[in-house]
Amino acid sequence: MPKIRDIAQAALSSSWMSGIRDLWRVLLHRGPSQFQFWMIALLIGISAGFAALLFRKGISALQAWVYGAEDANYLHSFAADLPWYWLILIATLGGLIVGLILDRFTPDGRVRSVADVIEGAALHEGRLEAKAGLASAVASFLTLSTGGSTGREGPVVHLAGVISSWVSDKIRADGITGRDLLGCAVAAAVSASFNAPIAGALFALEVVLRHFAVHAFAPIVIASVAGTVINRLAYGDVTEFSMQTPGALQFYVELPAFLMLGVICGLVAVVLMRAIFFTDQVGDAIQKRLRIPRWLRPAISGLLLGGIAIWYPHIIGVGYETTELALTGGLLLSQALIFVVVKTAAVAITMGGRMGGGVFSPSLMIGALTGLAFGLIATSFLPDVSGNHTLYAFAGMGAVAAAVLGAPISTTLIVFELTGEWQIGLAVMVAVSISTALASRLVDRSFFLTQLERRNIHCAAGPQAYLLALLKSDAVMRPLGDPGCATREDCKALLDQGLSLDIGASLEAALPVFDRAEVAFLPVVSVEDGEEKLCGAIYHVDALKAYNRALVAVAAEEHS
Repeated sequence: MPKIRDIAQAALSSSWMSGIRDLWRVLLHRGPSQFQFWMIALLIGISAGFAALLFRKGISALQAWVYGAEDANYLHSFAADLPWYWLILIATLGGLIVGLILDRFTPDGRVRSVADVIEGAALHEGRLEAKAGLASAVASFLTLSTGGSTGREGPVVHLAGVISSWVSDKIRADGITGRDLLGCAVAAAVSASFNAPIAGALFALEVVLRHFAVHAFAPIVIASVAGTVINRLAYGDVTEFSMQTPGALQFYVELPAFLMLGVICGLVAVVLMRAIFFTDQVGDAIQKRLRIPRWLRPAISGLLLGGIAIWYPHIIGVGYETTELALTGGLLLSQALIFVVVKTAAVAITMGGRMGGGVFSPSLMIGALTGLAFGLIATSFLPDVSGNHTLYAFAGMGAVAAAVLGAPISTTLIVFELTGEWQIGLAVMVAVSISTALASRLVDRSFFLTQLERRNIHCAAGPQAYLLALLKSDAVMRPLGDPGCATREDCKALLDQGLSLDIGASLEAALPVFDRAEVAFLPVVSVEDGEEKLCGAIYHVDALKAYNRALVAVAAEEHS
């Protein structure tokens, strides 16, 4: 018996020594570079956290000065006492300045947002436009400070992405590293905005990177924690909203009600998204028909918003005061329903009018109002066995936001971390899952992915769709005269049939031609001085091989 114990101890000791040697080998060869990368992630997290903090405090300071509010968190209460012409003047002047900034510093007069961050992660190796990004941050800052009805989180996420892009360029980061650093910046920005480190990390993985690779998890968590620390140093360890009356979910009785709430919230989210897109289309048509300069479009939107704010100052800015009223049951059923309609219209006018800001905070407000209205109705039928109606407001807040963002996991966690009420988890999860499943069928997965799809950027379907746009024909073609390339005569024969490919075209354009024409290769041409010049040929098999290699590389990154 002692011999067996000695053998086991020796084996265990040998196993420990082997493990220690392996650990030392990893630290020796990978440790310095890994530690350096984590330090960069930490610095990006701190920078993004301070950017979010300064953005938030700057908006509060400017709002307080412009509207004469002693506390910017209760802005609409102060705005309600201002003369009507002052509300219109502030919003119109703010829109005019926003229009001039965007006209001067962006090529298309459009504010950059979370959709552009997703595009940067998918198509541009984690890089974003610096000049347009900074101009968009200033435009969103002014929009939120002067009557715009949007949120501050989207602009902060993009601003953080600009910071990470600058770092990536400085260290000459490859695509994987650039995307990871972008995820770090996004996580820190979200965490600093909401005091929500868990949700911030998962938001970066779920919405921006759109995968949960292990190699990206540690640096993103480090950055997310850094952003949260910045927030807590300024505001303390407090939740954004509080649930004054504890929610008691009578699960078996109320479960059908929360399923129904999920359906309603999914439809409300779709209405909000489509209202924004419809307003944007109408704005384009009116601008084109009346030949309105693009710098004037935000000013016209500001004029409309100022007019609405005369009767409903609740639409001004982020709207956290109204959201708090909904979550504490401080509104009547009629008020909640009216505010849902008015806020949806105001958000559509702001974003369709090419002003700045994001959709996250408006979706929280609209969701809370929807949930409160539903809860007031639902609990009135069976008051003796129902929980508090404010529980429906919390669930509705998460359900609409999750459907708009297409992020059920991180949004559910954001609701928990915003409120500190983990016991409402069942209600929120049921409503969020149903609303997200419904809304994702009626739009292209989310508001951001639908925005990209409308620009003909196919990120919603995954890498198999957008990778084809990254692969260019000149990188795949066989040059004319190459031993493996078709002869000039064979290429001319296909050119005579109208079959060719521009040298700058992508495989997204090439593969449908191969499928339609059923040919082995396509001539590649360039236009010089108005004349076509034959450059080479792209073979169907080469295109498919390049596509396959790109898919393998993406799969390797996502599963590393």
